[in-house]
Amino acid sequence: MKAEAKSELYRKIPAVDEVLRDPALADLIARDGQAAVTDAARSVLTRLREEISLDRLNSDGVDLALSGIVDVIERQLRQSLGYSLRPVINATGVILHTNLGRAPLSSVALDHIRDSSITYSNLEFDAAGGKRGRRDVHVDRLFRKMLDLGDARKDVTTIVVNNNAAAVLLALNTLAEGSEVIVSRGELVEIGGSFRIPDVMSKSNALLREVGTTNRTRISDYERAITEKTSLLLRVHRSNFEITGFTEQPALEEMVKLSRSRNIPLMEDLGSGSLVDLSTLGIRGEPSVVDSLRIGVDVVSYSGDKLLGGPQAGLISGRSDLVARMRANSLFRALRVDKLTYAALEATLLAYVKQDHDSIPLLRMMRLPGSEIERRAKAVVSQLRPGDVMLEIVDGGSLVGGGSAPSAILPTRLLAIFAKNLSADEITERLRNFEPPVIARVEEGRVLLDLRTVFPEQDELVLAALQHLSANSKTNLQNRSSN
Repeated sequence: MKAEAKSELYRKIPAVDEVLRDPALADLIARDGQAAVTDAARSVLTRLREEISLDRLNSDGVDLALSGIVDVIERQLRQSLGYSLRPVINATGVILHTNLGRAPLSSVALDHIRDSSITYSNLEFDAAGGKRGRRDVHVDRLFRKMLDLGDARKDVTTIVVNNNAAAVLLALNTLAEGSEVIVSRGELVEIGGSFRIPDVMSKSNALLREVGTTNRTRISDYERAITEKTSLLLRVHRSNFEITGFTEQPALEEMVKLSRSRNIPLMEDLGSGSLVDLSTLGIRGEPSVVDSLRIGVDVVSYSGDKLLGGPQAGLISGRSDLVARMRANSLFRALRVDKLTYAALEATLLAYVKQDHDSIPLLRMMRLPGSEIERRAKAVVSQLRPGDVMLEIVDGGSLVGGGSAPSAILPTRLLAIFAKNLSADEITERLRNFEPPVIARVEEGRVLLDLRTVFPEQDELVLAALQHLSANSKTNLQNRSSN
């Protein structure tokens, strides 16, 4: 397009002040403020100029855009003033989906967060004694109930930091700064996001001493590696992968015996940290915190938002003398959590104490029978209006996810989506663009929805997304035909 023609188009674009004088924007200005509407209008006009500069708009196109400028400004305003963090519907079947926020919180936890945060609280105040208190007490009493080992062990206490990586960092820095930590080469895992155990150890100023091989490590390897510089034996649970075949790993009981004989503490990074026996759900090989402590591990670290089903947190449970040293470490203050996390964690632990497991969304989803998932899937199929989108109920598996129980598959029933005029990528994109976004998974070219991870009250929204998809499928066909 010639420069003269472009100049003519640029002259058609009104000034921001002129746009703001449009009576149709008065309600927006009253509701959201002059500054916000001005920013939105300026952004819309800037985009128009960019479209002209790229030769994407002719005179008729500019006129059409300007005729609907109020609506465009309103959409821009909603986008700029809306929350970036927003709810989505997890239909992937991955229960602990790291990208989708891991464990959803219970309604009781949310109520406790609200009640504890809209006013002042006794976070660090002893109301009975009228003096300063410690924030640890709000959950340590509950952990003592959950981790009660009777006469076998009475010295277990717990502290909370902001995630399990922080828990490992704090423990290593406290117990092994400037000295050696012995760990199996097969346990030097990457936690996620390129965050690796050796890196955490380096930041803690502990010295890594690798023993064994990737697939085989014996108790004798640990024993031979112990020197006067050794301060800690570390066991890391391989929670996000498995090594199979020609493998060997010493039993935890052997490691406890060695640590006792050499008077060197044994720490276990469990990662996921289940508080209940998952074998009843067919999930085996996932150790619980209680099991590790009962066997005699001195310190156990684990996550709050994985198999515990609570908020993001790093939990350290173990020998009271060792945990007290960690609490006295200046790092603890830098890594500690706030009142919102304590409130959510306290409510979650109370559900465990009451054995009200179904109130914890994670455990409820894991326990959900396939027959119930199939019933809900059939209801969605029966209500979908005839159109270009078709559903089929097929067998499949749900995953625990979140670096937990990597080989565990929970049998489920899936909704397979077929659309005459849309590819699998187009289907998933349009589901993601629905409000709220519906996140599906694709296997072997099929788009699948797993209602195990969809809350029952969201089934109607899933149905609405599918109806919307059907309408879009017809539009897509019309667009292709016209081209």
